[in-house]
Amino acid sequence: MARTALSRDQVLDTAAALVKEHGPTALTMRRLAAELGTAVTSIYWHVGNRESLLDALVERTVADLGTLRPHGADPAERIVSVARLLRRALRDRPHLVAMVHERGLTEQMFLPAQRALIHEAHAAGLRGARAAELVRAVQFQVVGHVLVERNRERSPAQSPAETELWAPATTTGTPAPTPPSPADEDPALARALAAPVDTERLFTAGVRALVAGLLGTHDGSRDSGGDRPRGRARGGPHTGSEPSTR
Repeated sequence: MARTALSRDQVLDTAAALVKEHGPTALTMRRLAAELGTAVTSIYWHVGNRESLLDALVERTVADLGTLRPHGADPAERIVSVARLLRRALRDRPHLVAMVHERGLTEQMFLPAQRALIHEAHAAGLRGARAAELVRAVQFQVVGHVLVERNRERSPAQSPAETELWAPATTTGTPAPTPPSPADEDPALARALAAPVDTERLFTAGVRALVAGLLGTHDGSRDSGGDRPRGRARGGPHTGSEPSTR
């Protein structure tokens, strides 16, 4: 059976899969051609050289993060949904996101999520600095959580481990500290801290608490600065440059 003609999308799909699995250094034109069962010259025909290929992958990653679609019955739930979708997108493609960052397109990558958050902030009655505060707080919560998750996953085996650190003193043979440790005062707490972390549940709980606090402190009269009356910022709800997310 004749082989289907190779397309640019097939080349990019296979290249993205290689980067996701093994990182950018594993992406060579020869290896990509082998994965596709074609000649290296065919790869050049569709995407140009390796740098052009990497640029195309970055553009596609930025575009992918522009497809987040919030859901939920109210602004608070839709904001949480944006945060969860953004976290999942960043978690699913860490090497590609790193490439986006290296090419100076991080802010452009986050822009669609920011716009979605702005829309929900407005729906919740926030304007100006209050809306901007919510957008940035949620974005920083997502990025910070993902960085902590990645760090925990890549860290070497810990000794002592959390199970040992939170074990009751009576089971370790060590004298009970003074004052008593939380493991002795609250065994259920110790067991929970010793258990594996459910990062999805922890993330969702943290974002919900953050959003509830930001929306709940909205008294309809003042911005977060406490001195200025509410009102739309002169440049719209999102003005100025976004802080670095690294």
